[in-house]
Amino acid sequence: MDRRSRLAVAVLAVLVTVTGCTLPSFAPEGSDQPARAESGTSVPGAAEPGTARWRPCPEVPQELVGRTAPGMAYHCATVQVPEDWAKPDAGKKYDISMIRIRSSKQKASERIGSLLLNPGGPGGSGVDLAVYLTFGEKLGGLPTEITDRFDIVGFDPRGINRSSPVKCIDAKDQDASFAADPDPVSQAEFDTVAAISKKIADGCAKKYGEDLTDFATEQAARDVDALRAAVGDEKLTYLGYSYGTLLGATYAQLFPQNVRALVLDGAVDPTETFTQGSEQQAKGFERAFTNFTKWCTTEPSRCPIAPDAQGAVTDALAKAETSPVRGPDGRDATAGWVFLGLISSLYTESGWADLANAIDDLQAGDATGIFELADQYAEREPDGTYSNLFDANLTVNCVDNEKAPGVAGIRKLQGEWRSKYPLFGAPMAVGMLPCAYWGGGRDPYPAGEAKGAPPILVVGTTGDPATPYENTADLAKMLGVGQVLTWEGEGHTAYPSTTCIKDAVDRYLLDLKMPPEGLRCPPK
Repeated sequence: MDRRSRLAVAVLAVLVTVTGCTLPSFAPEGSDQPARAESGTSVPGAAEPGTARWRPCPEVPQELVGRTAPGMAYHCATVQVPEDWAKPDAGKKYDISMIRIRSSKQKASERIGSLLLNPGGPGGSGVDLAVYLTFGEKLGGLPTEITDRFDIVGFDPRGINRSSPVKCIDAKDQDASFAADPDPVSQAEFDTVAAISKKIADGCAKKYGEDLTDFATEQAARDVDALRAAVGDEKLTYLGYSYGTLLGATYAQLFPQNVRALVLDGAVDPTETFTQGSEQQAKGFERAFTNFTKWCTTEPSRCPIAPDAQGAVTDALAKAETSPVRGPDGRDATAGWVFLGLISSLYTESGWADLANAIDDLQAGDATGIFELADQYAEREPDGTYSNLFDANLTVNCVDNEKAPGVAGIRKLQGEWRSKYPLFGAPMAVGMLPCAYWGGGRDPYPAGEAKGAPPILVVGTTGDPATPYENTADLAKMLGVGQVLTWEGEGHTAYPSTTCIKDAVDRYLLDLKMPPEGLRCPPK
């Protein structure tokens, strides 16, 4: 399964250590009255221009970060969308939450429009990401050239966080799933893990039934067009990370004439099967882990488990299977929790030192660091509760994929992938089990050309673990209008990591000027 982008988490971590939405240009500043999209902004095939009732919401950044960003105004709104866009006048409605953030430096005469954001997942909050990314470049956020020309609009897709959230996994079951052996070798061990997966899948089907198909990516992409109309933009300008590239690609196929500019960073390949995508992730994480071990060799002062980082991690996993270290909250740091911490740390190069220290502490009998990594990734609170990140992640992934392998097929792949990808292959195969038991229906997304769309920028990172670099060219080719921009760096997603990447993406967003064909940006 594609996991959420870690960019927002990385930015938040920086913000915490140092310490919504704005109105369209045709609405009076400070107004809490409805801001209507101007007439004539729709184009054939688009959602009808809607109405967004904006209200000041400085409490959102206060809750997330503890303060508001200097010079930024926050307003929020909710847009209602139909349960099923094929029957827009029937069934219930879903509330889609948005935040719009405007810089005080923005001039109405120079405003281009709105930049809609999606952080990936599926399950990540675009509202949260918009807040994090508007705290400035020094903290890893968006460049001032972008915030001076665009309203930054984050939204939580249907079923996620503030937008009619899906919640069907009990916290105890979620704990059991994460704690379970990531590579259950014996049949009895495998059956135990499978039973947990089945219980989770059955619980979601029992609670939501056929409504689970409402949360398919195609439905969410049609919601995006409603949001485009609601903020008054004739055409969509969009920045999507990780799963957000799939959402953006789906939009481009459905509404190619409504596209102004799409940046798809950390590409998902829509033409891959569920099995192929999972194997690609196994390959990507294996490569990222190898890069981590090489870093340890060259940076021993920052890597206490050098010179044999690979041996230290594999030994920690093996010991956790038989004699797990007790964590500060009473949980045992089983192999499952250790593996989750490992996955978490590989999303950013800055996480490598955290992983090395956590494994070193675990060897000394302290599991605090490994649980911090795991809980950050899982969005698990100290009281044991979870956000709905993984409820939504499971739902969207299973609904989107029509041909998930069966249990017997997964068991076979477990052994095959263990041989090809020793550390990550088997766990990625086992991770498909919940979708093998899925009873909530399927609604796969389209996978084809965006005929009639303008050029779309597809950004890839050579060391990306979660959306491997190979996906980048595949997505660009599928769209027919995609162009690849490469970052020769580490971690999941690229923009705005370096000056080269930032400048290339900014020129595209601001001036619709594509970077030179085949541009490859250096690591630093």
